[in-house]
This record gives sequence, C-alpha cells and structure tokens, in this order.
Amino acid sequence: MKKTIVVSALLAVSATSAFAQDAAPASPHTVTGNVTLASEYIYRGIGQTNREPAIQGGFDYAHSSGFYLGTWASSISWLSDGRSDVSSSVEVDIYGGFKNTFGGGDWNYDVGVLTYNYPGSYPGDGYVKPDTTELYGAIGWKWLSFKYSHTVSSHIFGFTGSNGEKTRGSAYYELNASYDLGDGWGVLGHLGHQKIRHNGDASYTDWKLGVTKDLGVGVIGLSYIDTDAKACGDAVPVYCNAFNKDLGKGRAHLSFTKTF
Repeated sequence: MKKTIVVSALLAVSATSAFAQDAAPASPHTVTGNVTLASEYIYRGIGQTNREPAIQGGFDYAHSSGFYLGTWASSISWLSDGRSDVSSSVEVDIYGGFKNTFGGGDWNYDVGVLTYNYPGSYPGDGYVKPDTTELYGAIGWKWLSFKYSHTVSSHIFGFTGSNGEKTRGSAYYELNASYDLGDGWGVLGHLGHQKIRHNGDASYTDWKLGVTKDLGVGVIGLSYIDTDAKACGDAVPVYCNAFNKDLGKGRAHLSFTKTF
C-alpha cells in the first residue's frame, strides 16, 4: 500500500511538472472590442447627433509594457446639420500612447496622441475641415484623474479665430472621477473647460454627473450633462445648429456598452 502511494505521488508530481513545462506563458498582448448604443453622441458637453441616437464602437490593442493603440468610431450629424453642402456622417478616431501605474499602484499616468477624422465631401470655398490632432497627458490617483489635451493641428474641429486665425494651441482641461460602489454600481463626475484659441465666444465649461450599472452582459449608464456654451438666443450663438437646437443645453444621456 505504501509503495503504491509513493508511486502514485511521483506520477502526480511528474504529470504536474510536465503540464507546467507545456503550459504557454501568458501573452503580453491584449485585444478588446466595444460597442455602444447611446441616446445621443455628446462630446465635451456638445451634442454631435442633433439629439438623435448614436451607434459607436471600437477596438483596442494593449501591451503589458503599457503601450496601447486603438480606434473608435461614432455616427454623427453635426457637420451636415451646419451646412447642407457638407457630407459627413461618421467620426473615426485613431489613438496611441503609453500608460502605467506607480506609487504602489494607487497612481497612474497616460500620455498619447489622438486624431479625430471626419471622412466625407466638403465645399472648396475655403471651408476649414474639422479633422483634428491632439496630444494629451493625464495623471490619476485611484478614482480621480486630471487630463490635459493640446491641439497640434492647424485648427480644432474646424474652428477659426475671431479674425480668421488658426486655432492651433487650443486646449481642453478635465477633471474626472469614477467611484466603484460595489455590486456592479458606480458613480462618476466630470468637469471640463474647452479653450478655443483666438475665439473666446467658442470657449466654454462643461460638467457631468452620472451612475453606471454592470449588468453582466454590458454596462448601462445614465448621466446629466450641461455646459455654459453660447447657443441659441445668445448674442453669438456658436453652438446653435441650423435646426435651432442648443447643442450645449443640459440634458440626460443614456447609454449601453458591451465590451468583448
């Protein structure tokens, strides 16, 4: 009996060692995808789909070193809403950067570059295309983070200065909070300020408060978003579209996101 036990133990150890040797090491590469259905596409507090629903999605690649690369797209209407001779119905973002943690994992940082692309047809009468490139940097502690984005393309989202100047050097400052309440629930908050260089009328502040719930099959989110952007009724209605809708007016936002 003892001999049988010893032999069985040796065989078990041998099998375990062989399994450990044959097991493939964890891959340093990760690829994920996501798709979102939203009541509206709102970016930095400004509506992008004329108060209509939006479909969004993207893919992300991440390396264990901290390097990442991704793309994300959303339906839009704000360009064609502004001018009937503009045909562009999608925004395609491409980004890449490096992020990691420090200080025992409580602190984190993120630096990178992001390009906003709007494929379509545009008039040739000096129209400034909305394609934009930004560099960004963020620093975070646990559930709180601060991010700064700096425009390096000649213009930001097609804006010009009050006297036709280029708007390179525009900036967006944002403070974000996301706190896990447990059992799949979370709360979030956001405060941001968009500065359009040479165009004070187009600059504004936005904020958001919301709640999220992980349903297992996806995450549902409900937020309230508002801004002080100049819109319909103001002396300079920068964020008022051709349908007389305030693109920066306060409203609720509902979304459902599935990650795979």
